[in-house]
Amino acid sequence: MTLSWLSIVRLGLVQMALGSIVVLTTSTLNRLMVVELALPAVLPGLLVALHYGIQISRPNWGFLSDTGGNRTRWILGGMAMLGAGGMLAAFGVVALEDSFEMGLGLSVLAYALIGVGVGASGTSLLALLATATEPRRRPAAAMITWLMMIAGIAVTAGLVGAALDPYSPALLLEIVAVVCLGAFVLSFLATWGVERGLAPAPATEKRMPFREGLAEIWSEPKARAFTIFVFLSMCAYFMQELILEPYAGLVFDFTPGQSTQLSGAQNGGVFVGMLAVGILATGFGIGALRDWVVAGCLGSAAALLAIGAIGQLGAALLLPATIALGVFNGMFAVAAIGSMMALAGEGRSAREGTRMGLWGAAQAIAAGFGGLAGAALVDLLRLGMEAGPAFGIVFAGEACLFVGAAIMASRIMEGRKVTRPRAPNIGTEGVGDV
Repeated sequence: MTLSWLSIVRLGLVQMALGSIVVLTTSTLNRLMVVELALPAVLPGLLVALHYGIQISRPNWGFLSDTGGNRTRWILGGMAMLGAGGMLAAFGVVALEDSFEMGLGLSVLAYALIGVGVGASGTSLLALLATATEPRRRPAAAMITWLMMIAGIAVTAGLVGAALDPYSPALLLEIVAVVCLGAFVLSFLATWGVERGLAPAPATEKRMPFREGLAEIWSEPKARAFTIFVFLSMCAYFMQELILEPYAGLVFDFTPGQSTQLSGAQNGGVFVGMLAVGILATGFGIGALRDWVVAGCLGSAAALLAIGAIGQLGAALLLPATIALGVFNGMFAVAAIGSMMALAGEGRSAREGTRMGLWGAAQAIAAGFGGLAGAALVDLLRLGMEAGPAFGIVFAGEACLFVGAAIMASRIMEGRKVTRPRAPNIGTEGVGDV
């Protein structure tokens, strides 16, 4: 028994909820630390790197969900920890205004909880999708779930940005509480009964040690090569995550609400890029996933060069360049995720969660390293030059990484076109139909 289209959409709601919490920590809270509290960009960079670094445990979460026979409990448990971490992170920012030590301690604990929550919930969710989705539907499932996640990020960033002006600590705590509680409730409702009818993992899988299971996956040439590609491309993808909003605030004098809305516009562009690939590649069979990955990487590089160059030209061009970056990011991301979903089911069976965990860990390490490197480089360059050129150099370096990722993708990914799935028949087949 496999997932119906309705069940896939329901699981996409979990991705939407996850993204709505994470975007607060990587954009809004990050900007408040750097601009309003005048802290070095490397501080939120280290905190975000911590939450990504903890996600090196993703293969273990995937292995546990492979052998435990119930992925839903890991999804919901992870979302509970993520919500608690998001709320605690907001308290940490407020505490930083009065006591650096207290605020830093709360923030470290918060971002650790966020890392554990994202690792447990995100990996188990992807494993459930990879295991229970028909192979012909996997690219479409990847598109649907990630479009919903980006929609959650974009909508949350836009609404929070509008609601946060004029900024006050009390208002921040109120907004974050609403987002975190709403995200957990939505996840609970979305996963209720979805696994009903799916067979549990064989009991023999429970006795295999985690290291042995991971070693089996690493010995697969495709899985190993794709892990390296994920690391390089995600380094490029995440380098701007912690510096785009501070760039808008320091160089263009954007308010907290305006810079959060800029982040929302970028993620709106990501949504458009993902939708374009989903319609053209999955719906009409135009282009192979590899071609979309390469085009997205090269387009992202060009947009980053433009964003860095307009630091001397004015804010009027920042919004369209940022939206363009989002569109090309979305093209790259959904094509790469579609390839990941397809590869997760290849090789030894009952290891989908472990494979997704391995690639998730590579993504998390790259995201933490890339975000921290971008923030640290900006801080170092600003010691000897104005903010505009400093940010511009970092954006140019990120563009070079995207070009390298495009070259690697063209060499290691297959050029097969996506097979068009049959028209959705919502609510009449598979599990989770209620």
